[in-house]
Amino acid sequence: MATRPKRPRDPFQLAKLIGDISTGQAIEENPDAGKNLAAVELGRLGGKKGGAARAKKLSPEQRVDIAKKAIASRWSKSKPEPTSVSVQKPRKKVKVSL
Repeated sequence: MATRPKRPRDPFQLAKLIGDISTGQAIEENPDAGKNLAAVELGRLGGKKGGAARAKKLSPEQRVDIAKKAIASRWSKSKPEPTSVSVQKPRKKVKVSL
């Protein structure tokens, strides 16, 4: 499967890169260069089969244990504390009469 080439996030740098590619000043790299396409396809087929084959050979108790371990791992990760908190004071309501 072909992946997209990495592009700059800054819009000005992206515009310059697109202009350079269109005028031939920069060469766009092929992300699949140097890969054996047959090996890539075989790896993809094996990856598609792997999860189903593993699930089929596990007992229900083993699947429950794996799921519990995954849940514990997910929930044990602590969220980072905010570094700075800005508190805005509520504005006073002002009545304006015309």
